[in-house]
Amino acid sequence: MREPAFWHRPRSWQSRLLSPISLLYGAVAARRMTRTGINAGVPVICVGNYHVGGAGKTPMVLALTSLLRELGEQPVVLSRGYGGRLRGPVLVDPAAHDAGDVGDEPLMMAARVPVVVSRDRAEGVGLVKVQGASVILMDDGFQNPSIAKDLALIMLDGVRGLGNGRVFPGGPLRAPLPPQLSRTDALVVIGEGNASEAVALRVAAAGKPVFRARLQPDPQVVAALMGRPILAFAGIGDPQRFFRTLRASGLDIKAEQAFADHHPFTADDIGALVRAAKRDGLSLVTTEKDLARLRVSGAEQREDQRDLAITAFPVTLEFSDLPALRGLITQRLSTARMSQPPAFRAPG
Repeated sequence: MREPAFWHRPRSWQSRLLSPISLLYGAVAARRMTRTGINAGVPVICVGNYHVGGAGKTPMVLALTSLLRELGEQPVVLSRGYGGRLRGPVLVDPAAHDAGDVGDEPLMMAARVPVVVSRDRAEGVGLVKVQGASVILMDDGFQNPSIAKDLALIMLDGVRGLGNGRVFPGGPLRAPLPPQLSRTDALVVIGEGNASEAVALRVAAAGKPVFRARLQPDPQVVAALMGRPILAFAGIGDPQRFFRTLRASGLDIKAEQAFADHHPFTADDIGALVRAAKRDGLSLVTTEKDLARLRVSGAEQREDQRDLAITAFPVTLEFSDLPALRGLITQRLSTARMSQPPAFRAPG
């Protein structure tokens, strides 16, 4: 879906009109969050956000994958597989699945870390453990109570913040903020904006860590694109963050095209983008997630997609205090394992 503009206005008649529905939705969501989830038998780290749409969860999951491997862990990602047709549980295979099967984010991440897609997350735990997971990385699902979480890391964009601070559909929040804050173990603010400062202060006042991070583009891709006029397009939760990252890298963005989150690109979409780029002499640049949706697997790959000159723009998360984050994760993993029944404790 594409976010309505009134979500980012402090006062609007649309939010007031929708307030009864927001109150009901918020009450149900808040009560649901109080349920007790199953014990997965291995530590669970959840990467989530307070609101609908994008907030940097995928780069965070990949950053945690690298960090956990440095600590000697074997992380496996558990995802709902939003946008995919398969209910699961299923282990994502980039050679056999496409974004229509498992969703764009799982498909993209599966090239770097094992990913299990399961519409019912609790049902996916068994398959995750079969892959030898020593840690489950839950991609999204902060508000989902089905699995007990040992560490909940919340992502928040420094420029976007929480919009009008209201609960869906009157605003972008998935649940009222107080119960979400109470279940937050650490906050990760991405970018230099100050729209998230009020929330960061509340998290810090509760004695919980607030980490700062920024999106770091691949320097080789930046060098290859430097000096070339670009048509940038994206169908993610926050396309403007992608466009800002491109500009902050010094690239020459001549045109932008924003699509709704998880937009299923059609042949007409692709044709229009290619024609516009050729007409104006522009290079097409998009996100890794969008490119995953543009690709079709194996023998089904269409002839008109094979020669698409579309460049993916990879980014990684760079933390201002990586040792502190590593320390928090190490401590939580140790605590989680000490509290597990003996049959589930990690050897040694």
